Amino acid sequence: MTLQQILIKYWHYTTFRPMQEDIILSVLSGNDTLALLPTGGGKSLCFQIPALAREGLCIVVSPLIALMKDQVATLHQRGIKAIAVYSGMTTEQIDIAFDNAVFDKDVKLLYLSPERLTTSLFRERLKRMKVNLLAIDEAHCISQWGYDFRPPYLKIAEIREYIPDVPILALTATATPQVADDIQLKLGFKKHNVIQKSFERKNLSYFVRKEENKMAMLLKIAAKNKGTGIVYVRNRKKTKEVSDLLNRNKISADFYHAGLEHKQRDQKQNAWKRGEKRVMVATNAFGLGIDKADVRFVVHLDLPDCIEAYFQEAGRAGRDEKKAFAVLLYENSDIMDAFKNFQTAFPEKEVIKKVYYCLCNFFQLAMGSGRDSSYNFNINEFAERYNLSAVVAYNAVKFLEKEGYVVLSESFNEPSKLHFVTNNTELYKFELQNPRYEAFIKMILRLYSGPFNDYVKIDENDIAKKLGITYEQTVKTLKELVVRNVLHYDQRTDLPSLIFTSERQDSKDILLADDNYKTLKENALKRFEALTDYVSGNTKCRNQYLLEYFGEKNTKRCGICDVCVKRNQLELTEMEFDTIVEQIKPLISETSLALAEIIHTVKSIPEEKVIKTLQWLADNDKIMIGKDGKYRWY
Repeated sequence: MTLQQILIKYWHYTTFRPMQEDIILSVLSGNDTLALLPTGGGKSLCFQIPALAREGLCIVVSPLIALMKDQVATLHQRGIKAIAVYSGMTTEQIDIAFDNAVFDKDVKLLYLSPERLTTSLFRERLKRMKVNLLAIDEAHCISQWGYDFRPPYLKIAEIREYIPDVPILALTATATPQVADDIQLKLGFKKHNVIQKSFERKNLSYFVRKEENKMAMLLKIAAKNKGTGIVYVRNRKKTKEVSDLLNRNKISADFYHAGLEHKQRDQKQNAWKRGEKRVMVATNAFGLGIDKADVRFVVHLDLPDCIEAYFQEAGRAGRDEKKAFAVLLYENSDIMDAFKNFQTAFPEKEVIKKVYYCLCNFFQLAMGSGRDSSYNFNINEFAERYNLSAVVAYNAVKFLEKEGYVVLSESFNEPSKLHFVTNNTELYKFELQNPRYEAFIKMILRLYSGPFNDYVKIDENDIAKKLGITYEQTVKTLKELVVRNVLHYDQRTDLPSLIFTSERQDSKDILLADDNYKTLKENALKRFEALTDYVSGNTKCRNQYLLEYFGEKNTKRCGICDVCVKRNQLELTEMEFDTIVEQIKPLISETSLALAEIIHTVKSIPEEKVIKTLQWLADNDKIMIGKDGKYRWY
């Protein structure tokens, strides 16, 4: 099929979005390609369609388990066979998945978490896979200059020797020019090749407001903008408090965070998607993979982590290209809190080593053991046992991850699965010898197809209901069958996984490179300063600031952000305003001048426009007026 026919058959679209076809044609021509597309720009189609257009399969590297699972489920609904391998799966589950990728020609996409690339199990199978494309999602994770650096991404280039003729497609929605160059270098691009769609969102108005009574302002925003909205806050408790406030004021709302049961999260998310709930109040756990086009406003009640995170979260508004608003409310204490968070994110090295020692004891790892072992990780339980702050423990674990000792996955739901390890004949003999299990086994075989060939998802409550027993009895029986070597059973979990990527070492032998620590801290400080500049700035167009941060030069004022709206009230053109400022600033940066002196000095601009500009600059704390009435640039 042609690319157009694939698009119509599987996605029911008749045309590609801007830049999608260019990216697809680039990789189909064998070119390593870096695709920079804004949030909601349709990145996944850029590797899914080439995978279908060529014989073989596409390997997709992604750090987000929830997103991998979501994409695999969506592809299956479209009739496209895909597999995901990620943290928390057993060795046998992974083995079966890799076998399917090698031998089943209908498998078109294999999703992998980055730490899987280093395992001998994967590399041996890779030699036998027919790979047509290597896609790297969230490619900014490979760069130490980026805001979400993940060391396992640095191993990606190593697998190119196994598939030397296969092109790489790296994709991200948040890369500065420095990060874009670093991505191509670290992935071993044969030549520089960036295809970029402008990050500009012409329908999206960015507003920043210093506000003491944020709740009152939120109610005004929600009342004025009648459509769907998202409100982002930093902590879980606050999600419910703000949601309750909205509901009390007759604004339909719900709350969402990673600590909720998976079933609850699904129900809340789907109700919001269907429009049954108008506003979702959430932590940053909400939004990944959600493609709801008609979000009219996104409000941040707390400062986001950095410009990159803000741009992604704000960008969930107005994907239908109709008018939408991204509003950030802050007060001075928020900036102080953000700086404290920045400092907390860099624990002392001795603290990091102590946390490593405690982790090894928590999971009872012997010295020299534990490589590639995976555990469900309850960080609160861990911190409580070793008398650690949960925040400090988390940040220490993230540093151990950056140094390549462990990998911590995000919290996700993994449904229960089972797989029979006997064949039909052996199972029949077992039933004859153990008649009390016969009805139980037959019910499983009736409810689920294919458990001899692969792991199948099961629902213990469903089995219990059909057999007229309790959930607890069902779990107990499944575990008994595991002990008797009849089946393998993995019980569902909502916890993140912690994987040890190397054997346990003595904590004094843990190496934390000074340069690495220093570089990461310096980069984090730069991102903090960029965020505070954006928040406190009131003279530069918000859209221009964001675009220039991501390397887009020679941009124009958007005309619709809070800064531009105020500027528009001056009744000056952009050129007139910039010309006046260019002439005024050098004059009053070194010395104070009276109004008449400034007006006399500014050339070719009417007097009333110069006065309006001076007043605007004074109102926005760019210039000061002394007791003598003279003007001076701050």
